[in-house]
Formats: sequence, structure tokens, C-alpha cells
Amino acid sequence: MSESGTGARARSRERLLARCALLAAVAAVLALFVPFGSGGLVIVLSGLAALVLCAAGTWWFLAHRGPVRFLGALLAAGAPLGLLVLYVRDGLWPTALLSLGLWGVGLLCARRALPRPRPHRPAAPAARPLRPVLLMNPKSGGGKVERFGLVERAEALGARVVLLGPPDSGGQADVAALAREAVADGADLLGVAGGDGTQALVAAVAAEHGLPFLVISAGTRNHFAMDLGLDRADPARCLDALTDGEELRVDLGEVAGRPFVNTVSFGVYADVVQRPEYRDAKAETALNAMPELLAGGEGGRLDARADDTSLRAQQALLVSNNPYVSPDPLGGGRRPRLDRGELGVIAVRVEGAAQAADLAVRGTQSTGLNVLTARRVEVTADSDTLPVAVDGEALTLPTPVLCTLRPRALRVLVPRDRPGTAPPVPPLNWGRIVVLAFGPRGESHARAHERTRERAADRTDRPG
Repeated sequence: MSESGTGARARSRERLLARCALLAAVAAVLALFVPFGSGGLVIVLSGLAALVLCAAGTWWFLAHRGPVRFLGALLAAGAPLGLLVLYVRDGLWPTALLSLGLWGVGLLCARRALPRPRPHRPAAPAARPLRPVLLMNPKSGGGKVERFGLVERAEALGARVVLLGPPDSGGQADVAALAREAVADGADLLGVAGGDGTQALVAAVAAEHGLPFLVISAGTRNHFAMDLGLDRADPARCLDALTDGEELRVDLGEVAGRPFVNTVSFGVYADVVQRPEYRDAKAETALNAMPELLAGGEGGRLDARADDTSLRAQQALLVSNNPYVSPDPLGGGRRPRLDRGELGVIAVRVEGAAQAADLAVRGTQSTGLNVLTARRVEVTADSDTLPVAVDGEALTLPTPVLCTLRPRALRVLVPRDRPGTAPPVPPLNWGRIVVLAFGPRGESHARAHERTRERAADRTDRPG
């Protein structure tokens, strides 16, 4: 079938799904209010009230200690439970369940109707490396190196493996120095089995010398590997790139001259990560630290400038190497591309229970959340230094702290067969759904505008 025919079928499918989404959304509303007196207004108002109370309770639980924290926990857990009791007692649950089901169908159709974000540029053919050197952290990810037999498999494929020792032995003290030593010995590829922080340090050396870089998903969360489409469940599959690989060009972030491949966090999260007890008791440490940090006692406010946008007195700031497809202050989303030459910025400022409730109800439209992109982010504070979490690693950097990107500076060798290469679901946009459903001219204009924007970004991102 011709490309134009395939495109026409895709547009027809998108239009049908968009119309189904709108129909299901309208049906969800009608199910609440037709027939009149079915309790729809009670369902809506009580649902919103439960959401607000749950958000307020969560804030009190995080920002206070003692009785207030206990009451916050009761409110956060009791609000949805009370809502369920109300629906059952008044016989509203069938109507609520029907409306919720129709709304779920509408959301599913809407997300499937929206065109997926264009993934990375097509990978280029890659020659098999002759002298690959792989650095492996045996402790990373709870011992994945040993559990998946990564050393034996890598050596069987012709790679030289350097095991990183524990920090107190000096083996992990300067992973970048070990990478440079490997380059001096003639390595034509550098790779790492470890977390994002270790990945970034070796990636910078590879970029400095123009060498391909191999990511082995042996860390705990492996955000960088996930967004490259690599298999996080079986890191041994990443080694297939040594014999059947292709090359991607991706951006490399820099914060105060230090490389990062995923995120740089400032504020509340960075303050928690700095604490010595965090590694052994993450949840307990975070709960103990939150009251001071959120109330502004120990945790000072941050000022930032993202290009020409000023962000004043923020509690938390997350800067990512390319933006996430859905704003998530914890960095739990997906980045559809790593080669756009843009930093993602998520800034959070919540001063009390009312703003927490506003954030829960309005999401990205809330005044407490700013989501944007920038080429340059500068972070300042009242102190001479700032606690910073770079790819999950705790650091202290002098202010001001500057975050930038080196567009397409890193050559990444990946296997041809990657399970996660499907682009992530785009953020929901009901205006776009209406255009897809009923506006052929608007649809064509929107597609043309998106293509123009992507071509302009691609031209800007080209190195040199």
C-alpha cells in the first residue's frame, strides 16, 4: 500500500476514535443527569469534595508531625472511603460506576486517537566494535551484574570488563578516570552496567572522545535505558548491541560542568537525598524531613530562570535531559525523544492545604505547578551552595547552578531489537480531539504546524 493510502487510513482511524471519545464523554455526563434527579449533582460535588479533602489530608500528613500528621492520614484515607459509603448508602453507586466506566472508555479512545510523538531520528548502521570496554558495578540494582551473568556474556562477545569496587576501596571513586584509561589503552567503545549517575560520567568521556557508548540496564530504575527503548527486565539483552547494533545520537545534559543523562533535582527531593540515613531508610527519612522542608524551616526557596521565564520561590525544581511526555515531579514518566536539544522543567510551589487541593483538582493548570521547556536553566538561592541530586546522586554545588544541553553529543550503540521503542502515549488534549473528530482543515493545519515545529527543532539541534 502507498504511503498516502496508509496515511489516509491512519487519519480515518484517528477520526473515528476521536468521535468515539467525545461520544463516550458526553454519555458519561448524561448518565449522571438523565433522568433528572438521579443524583448526578451529588455524585459530582461529593467526588470533588473527596478529592479536595484527600489532597489536604496528604499535605497535612507530609508537612506536619504529631496529631496533625495523624489527622491528615485519617483524612487522606477516610475521604475516598466516606465517598464510597455515601454512594452505597444512597444507592448512587450504579450511576457513578456507569459514568466512570463511560469516562474511562472516552479517555482510552482519546489517547489512542492522538498521534504518538515522533520517536528519535532513525538509527544509523553501526560497525561492530573491535575493542569494547565495559565498566560494571556489581552492587548496582541489587546485584544484577552477577544475577544475569553480565561479565561472562560480555567477555564471550569480545569485550573487556572492568569491575568497579566499593566506594571505600577507591574502585568507584573516579569512574571517569577508569574510562579515560580505557580510551588511552585503545578502547573503541565504552559501556556501563550501572545506574544513571554512573552512566552519565562514562557517557561524558565517550562524547569527549567521539566514541560510541553502550548502556546496560543494570541499575535500579534505569530511566535512561527505558527512554532508549532497552530491556530493563533483562540487562543481558543490551549486550546484543555488540554484535547486532545500531547507533542513535542523543543529547547530553550538563549541570555546573557535570554530565547528566536523566534529571537534576533541586529543593525538597535533593535535600532528602543528602541525608546519610536516606539510602538505608528512604521512606522513613523522607517523612521525617518533610515538615521542615515543606514549611520552609531547613529547606530554603529556590529562584530559577528558564530562558526568559522567571520562577520565584520554588520548593522543588526538576530539570530533565529533554522533557517528559507527562509532567511528573518525581520523574516517573517517559521522554519520547532524547535528541530535541531542550531541557524539561517542572517547578513546584505548594504553600498549604488549599494549594495542595488546587493542584489535585486542576493539575497542570494549578498556580502551584509550572511545566515548560528551555535551553538554559539557572538556579539561585540565598546560600552560597545548593544541595542537588544529579541522576539520583547527592551533590552540593556552588550557586548559581547552570543547567544546559549539548545537542546530539552522545553516540549510543543500541540493539536493533529493543522492546521499548514504541513511542509513549501523548498527553491528553481534548481540544486536539475535537479538531481530529470534526475539523479536517484544522486537523491538516495542526499536523502541518507540528511537522514545521519538529523540522525547525531538528535543524536547531544539528551539531555544528
